[in-house]
Formats: sequence, structure tokens, C-alpha cells
Amino acid sequence: MKPLDPPEVAAPIQAWLDQLRYERRLSPRTLASYRYDMLLLQTFLDETALPLEIITANHIRRWVGILHGRHLSGRSLARLLSAWRSFFGHRVRFHALPTNPCLDVRPPKSPHRLPHALSPDQAGRMMTELGNQDIDLRDHAILELFYSSGLRLSELTGLTWGNLQRETGTVRVRGKGDKVREIPVGRKAWEALAQWQNRHPVQPVGADTPVFTSRQGHPLGNRGVQSRIALHARRLGLDDRVHPHVLRHSFATHMLQSSQDLRAVQEMLGHAHITSTQVYTHLDFQHLSSVYDQAHPRARRRTDQAG
Repeated sequence: MKPLDPPEVAAPIQAWLDQLRYERRLSPRTLASYRYDMLLLQTFLDETALPLEIITANHIRRWVGILHGRHLSGRSLARLLSAWRSFFGHRVRFHALPTNPCLDVRPPKSPHRLPHALSPDQAGRMMTELGNQDIDLRDHAILELFYSSGLRLSELTGLTWGNLQRETGTVRVRGKGDKVREIPVGRKAWEALAQWQNRHPVQPVGADTPVFTSRQGHPLGNRGVQSRIALHARRLGLDDRVHPHVLRHSFATHMLQSSQDLRAVQEMLGHAHITSTQVYTHLDFQHLSSVYDQAHPRARRRTDQAG
């Protein structure tokens, strides 16, 4: 394949991306992901010199097979196929393309991986053993808010102080699909936020002031948050895989274990479909199975049976 870095995407692809940007108002990060997937499609189209009108399901299967052979996971290929399917569907609806060649193409299956979550004790440790410097108070507020409300990383870094509604005890965020939701915030998180607000580098703090900033008062980006969480986890000797989404997984898992209310957890996480939330029921079952194995006298393996 030729190098994947054309200066511009083809006009039909660009028109579709513009529709996603201006009509569906997708986030820049989501658009960048779609653009990458479409550049892969464009590379295949350029190599074969095939017009869109004669692309068939066999072409799509062959190209997916090539990418799978280059070690793209089933999950990545599923996302890619979803983008291609949506693009061809747009051409069918608005540009008289005869058929959508992606409709009957399925990605290869990937091994089922459950999200990684901390135990309640590990999550508790993450909230402690921080210092009293300004940056420590900021990091403490970040950790408490993640674990208290299960925010996505981009939702947390996009917060302003006006999004924190102390009178209702909630945080108001704009999530995927430009949907707004309000999520409860726990007492410990409010305490940590109040301490950080008093030491915030921008004073006085206004409704439009970013909640989390650098020492100089610049908005803290996603990578900055990721690196601080990873650093703190390493200092505590926790798993190297601790990152912001682990705290979101931990929030969901522990909420579900305590409440058994799948719909409520779905609302707090901002999942459009209940199936996205149901993965945490598997984690809950793992927890219950572990408790059973350790506690039930007929489930435990006895190591002294040989005698």
C-alpha cells in the first residue's frame, strides 16, 4: 500500500466528514477518528482505481482481511466498518449510490476483554497519600471527581466552575453526541474541589474559569491528567494500567455492586445503549464468584486433602 498521508481526502469523503462536523456536531476527536478510517478506505480506492459505484461486499471483505492481517484488532475493524458503512449509507441516501457494500460485512471477532477496575481498597488508596502543595490538591480533586461521578476524561477536562452546581450536588457535563446530563457528586469530592478552588491559580474563580489548570492557570489537557494519574499510581505501587478510564470503570463497577440498578448506572455514565453498561454485570459476577469461592465451605479447594 502507498503511504497513508494524503494532504486531502477525496471530495465525497470530505463532504461526508463536513456533514458529521456541521450537522451532527461531532467532537474533533471523533472526527479525527472517522477521518483516519476513511483515509484507509481512500488508500484502497486509489490503489484499485475503482469508482464508488462498483464497490461490492467482496471488495470490503478483502480490504478488511488485509487490515486484519496487519494486526488491526477485531474491535478496531468493527469501528472502521461502522465508519465505512455510514459513509456508503450517506452516498446511497443522498447521491444515488446503488447499494451499501458494507451492510453484510462483519468484522473478525476479538477476544472478549472486560474493563479493568480497581478494588474499593485500591480506589481508596488512590485518593490518599497526596501532599498539600497546590498541584497535590488539584490532583486530589481530579481523582475524587473521577471516582465520585464516573466522568469521561474529555468531560472532566472540559469543566468550568459553572458546571459544578453545589446547590443541587451535581456536575453538569456535555457528553458524546452533544448530550447534556447531570451527575451526583459525593461529599469527599466536594471537599477536595473546595480545597482546590481556594488555591486555584486564577482568582477570583468565575463561572467560565476552567476547573482544572496548570500552575500558570492554563487549562489542563487530557494528557496532563493521564500522566498525573499514572504517576500517582506508580508511587503507590499500583498497576501500571491505572488511567482515567480505570477510575470510570471502577465507579461503574462499585456502583453496580452496591445498587444493582443498571439503568441508573447507565444514566450516570451517559451510555446511549444499555448493552454498553451491561459489561459491568460481568465484573460484578466475577466479584460474586470470587467471594463465593473464598467463603463457601463446599466451594473452597482444600490443600490438606492429600494427608
